[in-house]
Amino acid sequence: MKSLNKAVYPQLSLTLLGAGAMGEAILSGLLAKEVVSATQIRVVEPSSERQKYLEAKYKIQISPDLNEAASLADVLIFAVKPQMIPQIVPTLRYTLQPGALAISIAAGVPLSVFASYLVDRAIVRAMPNTPAQIGAGMTVWTATPNVTTEQNQWAKTIFQALGQELYVEDEHYLDMATALNGSGPAYIFLILEAMIDSGVQLGFTRPKAQELVYQTMLGSVLYAQQTGLHPAQLRNAVTSPGGTTAAALSELERGNIRTTLNNAIWAAYNRACALGKREEP
Repeated sequence: MKSLNKAVYPQLSLTLLGAGAMGEAILSGLLAKEVVSATQIRVVEPSSERQKYLEAKYKIQISPDLNEAASLADVLIFAVKPQMIPQIVPTLRYTLQPGALAISIAAGVPLSVFASYLVDRAIVRAMPNTPAQIGAGMTVWTATPNVTTEQNQWAKTIFQALGQELYVEDEHYLDMATALNGSGPAYIFLILEAMIDSGVQLGFTRPKAQELVYQTMLGSVLYAQQTGLHPAQLRNAVTSPGGTTAAALSELERGNIRTTLNNAIWAAYNRACALGKREEP
Protein backbone atom coordinates (compact mmCIF):
# COMPACT_ATOMS: atom_id res chain seq x y z
CA MET A 1 0.00 0.00 0.00
CA LYS A 2 1.38 3.43 -0.94
CA SER A 3 2.35 5.70 1.98
CA LEU A 4 0.14 8.75 2.56
CA ASN A 5 3.09 10.69 3.98
CA LYS A 6 3.59 13.68 1.66
CA ALA A 7 6.58 15.07 3.55
CA VAL A 8 9.64 16.34 1.67
CA TYR A 9 11.72 13.88 3.71
CA PRO A 10 9.31 11.03 4.58
CA GLN A 11 12.01 8.82 6.09
CA LEU A 12 13.86 11.44 8.16
CA SER A 13 13.73 11.02 11.94
CA LEU A 14 14.03 14.35 13.77
CA THR A 15 14.54 15.04 17.48
CA LEU A 16 14.03 18.50 18.93
CA LEU A 17 15.73 19.23 22.25
CA GLY A 18 13.73 22.03 23.84
CA ALA A 19 10.42 23.45 22.68
CA GLY A 20 10.33 27.02 23.89
CA ALA A 21 9.49 29.91 21.54
CA MET A 22 12.17 29.12 18.95
CA GLY A 23 11.85 25.37 19.34
CA GLU A 24 8.12 25.58 18.70
CA ALA A 25 8.76 27.90 15.76
CA ILE A 26 10.94 25.20 14.18
CA LEU A 27 8.36 22.52 14.95
CA SER A 28 5.52 24.60 13.51
CA GLY A 29 7.50 25.55 10.39
CA LEU A 30 8.56 21.99 9.63
CA LEU A 31 4.98 20.76 9.82
CA ALA A 32 3.45 23.72 7.97
CA LYS A 33 5.89 23.31 5.07
CA GLU A 34 5.57 19.51 5.25
CA VAL A 35 9.31 19.00 5.54
CA VAL A 36 8.53 16.04 7.79
CA SER A 37 5.29 14.66 9.26
CA ALA A 38 4.32 14.78 12.93
CA THR A 39 5.04 11.06 13.34
CA GLN A 40 8.68 11.67 12.37
CA ILE A 41 9.32 14.17 15.18
CA ARG A 42 10.30 13.52 18.79
CA VAL A 43 10.48 16.36 21.28
CA VAL A 44 12.42 16.36 24.54
CA GLU A 45 10.85 18.99 26.78
CA PRO A 46 11.11 18.99 30.60
CA SER A 47 7.96 21.03 31.28
CA SER A 48 4.93 18.74 31.67
CA GLU A 49 2.64 21.64 30.84
CA ARG A 50 4.48 22.27 27.56
CA GLN A 51 4.47 18.54 26.82
CA LYS A 52 0.67 18.38 27.01
CA TYR A 53 0.31 21.53 24.92
CA LEU A 54 2.68 20.29 22.18
CA GLU A 55 1.11 16.83 22.02
CA ALA A 56 -2.37 18.29 21.72
CA LYS A 57 -1.51 20.93 19.13
CA TYR A 58 1.03 19.16 16.91
CA LYS A 59 0.36 15.44 17.54
CA ILE A 60 4.09 14.78 17.88
CA GLN A 61 5.85 12.30 20.15
CA ILE A 62 7.15 13.47 23.52
CA SER A 63 10.20 11.54 24.63
CA PRO A 64 11.10 11.40 28.33
CA ASP A 65 14.55 9.98 27.60
CA LEU A 66 17.06 12.38 26.03
CA ASN A 67 19.58 9.72 25.04
CA GLU A 68 16.98 7.41 23.50
CA ALA A 69 15.43 10.26 21.49
CA ALA A 70 18.86 11.38 20.32
CA SER A 71 19.90 7.85 19.34
CA LEU A 72 16.92 7.55 17.00
CA ALA A 73 17.51 10.89 15.25
CA ASP A 74 18.81 11.54 11.76
CA VAL A 75 18.65 15.23 12.69
CA LEU A 76 19.08 16.42 16.27
CA ILE A 77 18.21 20.07 16.90
CA PHE A 78 19.51 21.82 20.01
CA ALA A 79 16.90 24.49 20.83
CA VAL A 80 17.81 24.89 24.50
CA LYS A 81 19.31 27.80 26.40
CA PRO A 82 23.06 28.32 25.75
CA GLN A 83 24.02 27.57 29.35
CA MET A 84 22.51 24.10 29.07
CA ILE A 85 24.68 23.04 26.13
CA PRO A 86 27.82 22.11 28.16
CA GLN A 87 25.62 19.89 30.36
CA ILE A 88 23.80 18.13 27.54
CA VAL A 89 26.36 17.65 24.75
CA PRO A 90 28.88 15.45 26.66
CA THR A 91 26.13 12.92 27.45
CA LEU A 92 25.47 12.43 23.73
CA ARG A 93 29.04 11.62 22.72
CA TYR A 94 28.35 7.95 22.04
CA THR A 95 24.61 8.26 21.47
CA LEU A 96 24.17 9.79 18.04
CA GLN A 97 23.93 7.61 14.94
CA PRO A 98 27.06 7.68 12.72
CA GLY A 99 25.26 9.62 9.97
CA ALA A 100 23.27 11.97 12.19
CA LEU A 101 23.29 15.75 11.79
CA ALA A 102 23.41 18.00 14.87
CA ILE A 103 21.97 21.51 14.51
CA SER A 104 22.38 24.16 17.22
CA ILE A 105 20.50 27.46 17.48
CA ALA A 106 22.04 28.26 20.89
CA ALA A 107 23.27 31.87 20.76
CA GLY A 108 26.98 32.39 21.34
CA VAL A 109 27.90 28.69 21.58
CA PRO A 110 30.71 27.98 19.06
CA LEU A 111 31.03 24.86 16.96
CA SER A 112 34.13 23.91 18.97
CA VAL A 113 31.97 23.15 22.03
CA PHE A 114 30.06 20.54 20.04
CA ALA A 115 33.09 19.28 18.12
CA SER A 116 35.04 18.64 21.34
CA TYR A 117 32.49 16.02 22.40
CA LEU A 118 30.79 15.01 19.16
CA VAL A 119 34.10 14.16 17.51
CA ASP A 120 34.03 13.86 13.70
CA ARG A 121 30.30 14.54 13.68
CA ALA A 122 28.30 16.64 11.22
CA ILE A 123 27.38 19.87 13.02
CA VAL A 124 25.51 22.99 11.92
CA ARG A 125 25.34 26.21 13.90
CA ALA A 126 22.55 28.65 13.12
CA MET A 127 21.16 31.99 14.25
CA PRO A 128 17.43 32.37 13.50
CA ASN A 129 15.20 35.15 14.83
CA THR A 130 11.73 35.42 16.34
CA PRO A 131 9.80 36.19 13.09
CA ALA A 132 10.53 32.53 12.31
CA GLN A 133 7.44 31.89 14.45
CA ILE A 134 5.28 33.12 11.56
CA GLY A 135 7.51 31.81 8.76
CA ALA A 136 9.08 35.22 8.18
CA GLY A 137 12.40 34.71 9.91
CA MET A 138 15.99 35.18 8.79
CA THR A 139 18.44 32.39 9.64
CA VAL A 140 22.19 32.66 9.17
CA TRP A 141 24.04 29.36 9.39
CA THR A 142 27.31 27.54 8.84
CA ALA A 143 28.53 23.95 8.97
CA THR A 144 31.56 21.85 9.85
CA PRO A 145 33.47 20.09 7.03
CA ASN A 146 31.93 16.79 8.15
CA VAL A 147 28.49 17.87 6.94
CA THR A 148 27.67 16.09 3.69
CA THR A 149 25.96 17.62 0.67
CA GLU A 150 22.76 15.78 1.60
CA GLN A 151 22.91 17.00 5.20
CA ASN A 152 23.53 20.56 4.01
CA GLN A 153 20.31 20.29 2.03
CA TRP A 154 18.46 18.98 5.10
CA ALA A 155 19.62 22.02 7.07
CA LYS A 156 18.77 24.45 4.28
CA THR A 157 15.27 23.01 3.90
CA ILE A 158 14.68 23.20 7.66
CA PHE A 159 15.73 26.86 7.79
CA GLN A 160 13.68 27.72 4.71
CA ALA A 161 10.65 26.43 6.61
CA LEU A 162 11.24 29.33 9.02
CA GLY A 163 11.58 32.04 6.36
CA GLN A 164 14.76 32.98 4.52
CA GLU A 165 18.24 31.57 5.12
CA LEU A 166 21.82 32.62 4.43
CA TYR A 167 24.77 30.22 4.48
CA VAL A 168 28.17 31.66 5.50
CA GLU A 169 31.55 29.96 5.23
CA ASP A 170 33.09 31.48 8.36
CA GLU A 171 31.59 30.89 11.82
CA HIS A 172 32.67 34.41 12.81
CA TYR A 173 29.67 35.70 10.87
CA LEU A 174 27.35 33.94 13.32
CA ASP A 175 28.31 36.39 16.08
CA MET A 176 27.66 39.24 13.66
CA ALA A 177 24.31 37.69 12.77
CA THR A 178 23.44 37.42 16.46
CA ALA A 179 23.86 41.19 16.74
CA LEU A 180 22.10 42.06 13.49
CA ASN A 181 19.29 39.61 12.75
CA GLY A 182 19.16 37.63 16.00
CA SER A 183 18.68 40.66 18.26
CA GLY A 184 17.43 42.84 15.40
CA PRO A 185 13.68 42.37 15.97
CA ALA A 186 14.05 43.92 19.43
CA TYR A 187 15.46 47.10 17.88
CA ILE A 188 12.52 47.27 15.50
CA PHE A 189 10.02 46.64 18.31
CA LEU A 190 11.53 49.48 20.34
CA ILE A 191 11.19 51.87 17.38
CA LEU A 192 7.60 50.70 16.83
CA GLU A 193 6.82 51.25 20.50
CA ALA A 194 8.30 54.77 20.47
CA MET A 195 6.41 55.74 17.30
CA ILE A 196 3.11 54.41 18.66
CA ASP A 197 3.60 56.32 21.93
CA SER A 198 4.26 59.48 19.92
CA GLY A 199 1.07 58.90 17.97
CA VAL A 200 -0.88 58.65 21.21
CA GLN A 201 0.74 61.88 22.45
CA LEU A 202 -0.36 63.56 19.22
CA GLY A 203 -3.97 62.54 19.88
CA PHE A 204 -4.60 59.19 18.16
CA THR A 205 -6.11 56.35 20.13
CA ARG A 206 -3.54 53.62 20.79
CA PRO A 207 -5.19 51.09 18.42
CA LYS A 208 -5.26 53.64 15.59
CA ALA A 209 -1.66 54.73 16.25
CA GLN A 210 -0.60 51.08 16.27
CA GLU A 211 -2.37 50.40 12.96
CA LEU A 212 -0.74 53.43 11.33
CA VAL A 213 2.76 52.61 12.58
CA TYR A 214 2.63 48.88 11.81
CA GLN A 215 1.49 49.40 8.24
CA THR A 216 3.97 52.23 7.71
CA MET A 217 6.85 50.04 8.86
CA LEU A 218 5.68 47.02 6.88
CA GLY A 219 5.00 49.00 3.72
CA SER A 220 8.34 50.81 3.91
CA VAL A 221 10.29 47.56 4.17
CA LEU A 222 8.36 45.92 1.33
CA TYR A 223 8.81 49.04 -0.82
CA ALA A 224 12.55 49.10 -0.13
CA GLN A 225 12.85 45.41 -1.02
CA GLN A 226 10.88 45.70 -4.25
CA THR A 227 12.58 48.85 -5.55
CA GLY A 228 16.08 47.63 -4.70
CA LEU A 229 17.12 51.23 -4.09
CA HIS A 230 19.53 52.25 -1.35
CA PRO A 231 17.69 53.41 1.81
CA ALA A 232 19.34 56.82 1.47
CA GLN A 233 17.75 57.23 -1.98
CA LEU A 234 14.34 56.28 -0.63
CA ARG A 235 14.73 58.66 2.32
CA ASN A 236 15.73 61.54 0.05
CA ALA A 237 12.72 60.88 -2.18
CA VAL A 238 10.28 61.61 0.67
CA THR A 239 12.24 64.52 2.18
CA SER A 240 11.17 67.87 0.75
CA PRO A 241 13.37 70.90 1.50
CA GLY A 242 12.03 72.70 4.55
CA GLY A 243 9.24 70.17 4.95
CA THR A 244 7.88 68.10 7.83
CA THR A 245 10.04 65.05 7.09
CA ALA A 246 13.19 67.20 6.93
CA ALA A 247 12.31 68.67 10.34
CA ALA A 248 11.80 65.21 11.84
CA LEU A 249 15.01 63.79 10.36
CA SER A 250 16.96 66.77 11.67
CA GLU A 251 15.86 65.90 15.21
CA LEU A 252 16.77 62.24 14.72
CA GLU A 253 20.23 63.19 13.50
CA ARG A 254 20.60 65.66 16.36
CA GLY A 255 19.85 62.77 18.71
CA ASN A 256 22.62 60.69 17.11
CA ILE A 257 20.27 57.89 16.08
CA ARG A 258 22.87 56.40 13.71
CA THR A 259 25.59 56.35 16.36
CA THR A 260 23.23 54.95 18.99
CA LEU A 261 22.06 52.13 16.73
CA ASN A 262 25.62 51.39 15.69
CA ASN A 263 26.76 51.27 19.31
CA ALA A 264 23.84 49.01 20.22
CA ILE A 265 24.66 46.53 17.47
CA TRP A 266 28.34 46.50 18.40
CA ALA A 267 27.39 45.93 22.06
CA ALA A 268 25.32 42.91 21.02
CA TYR A 269 28.16 41.62 18.86
CA ASN A 270 30.74 42.00 21.65
CA ARG A 271 28.39 40.22 24.04
CA ALA A 272 27.94 37.35 21.58
CA CYS A 273 31.73 37.03 21.26
CA ALA A 274 32.10 37.04 25.06
CA LEU A 275 29.49 34.33 25.43
CA GLY A 276 31.30 32.24 22.85
CA LYS A 277 34.59 32.49 24.71
CA ARG A 278 32.88 31.59 27.97
CA GLU A 279 31.42 28.45 26.39
CA GLU A 280 34.74 27.30 24.94
CA PRO A 281 35.71 23.89 26.40
